[in-house]
Amino acid sequence: MRRSKFSESQRLAILAEQDGGKSVEEICRKHQISPATLYKWKQALAIQQDETKSRLHDLEQENKRLKKMFAELSIDHEILQEGYDLLKKWQAQDEKKS
Repeated sequence: MRRSKFSESQRLAILAEQDGGKSVEEICRKHQISPATLYKWKQALAIQQDETKSRLHDLEQENKRLKKMFAELSIDHEILQEGYDLLKKWQAQDEKKS
């Protein structure tokens, strides 16, 4: 398979030109590419952005789950710490009585 003479950043710049309002024909003529190539790049970019959005959504959900888990564990830790402090206090009182 033939390797493209355009890097990823160059492709993005070319696609940005179209978003800037230039016509497809003008862009293709300027960069010496076919309209099919331009549309193929545009479709690949859209797929990549969808995958990125999907991955971002998954990471946000995971982050939310981990924050909830951390909050619950923090509460459990606080309760256990209070119980431990009370136990130490009672043991100290028992030692004074003895």
